[in-house]
Amino acid sequence: MKRKHRRLVFVAAGMVLLAGAAVLILNAAQDTLVFFYSPSELSTRQLPADRAFRLGGLVEEGSLARGDDGSIRFSVTDLQASVLVTYRGILPDLFREGQGVVAQGTLGADGVFTAKDVLAKHDETYMPPEVAAAIKKSGQWKGDGEGGEGVTPQ
Repeated sequence: MKRKHRRLVFVAAGMVLLAGAAVLILNAAQDTLVFFYSPSELSTRQLPADRAFRLGGLVEEGSLARGDDGSIRFSVTDLQASVLVTYRGILPDLFREGQGVVAQGTLGADGVFTAKDVLAKHDETYMPPEVAAAIKKSGQWKGDGEGGEGVTPQ
């Protein structure tokens, strides 16, 4: 084999190895990505049943219910659409109706979101940026300022 052909084979093998490594890295990264959706965005998207993502919005007034088996059910809304959430575990101390929440979990075929983790706002003046953005996008924002901090939707 000529020197030129040998070099071409090495370059081609290197490209194949590099492409294989890129595929493996992208595949691993896709498994660890967790996307954020508001209830309105969720109603317009088709997600696989086993795909984990974050659902954010406000805990709908009057929707909190505790089951005898320790389960907790509540609705998350962005003031345009609502999604029913079930959760088993201890809720954060600051969790309450009308406040911002982000839940991480999966959406079932029945349209009920099963949360593995529930995160609540950390003080009286904070709203998670994702929740604030979703409410602003829905056109229901009545706070002041640009960011999600220091304002409350009405």
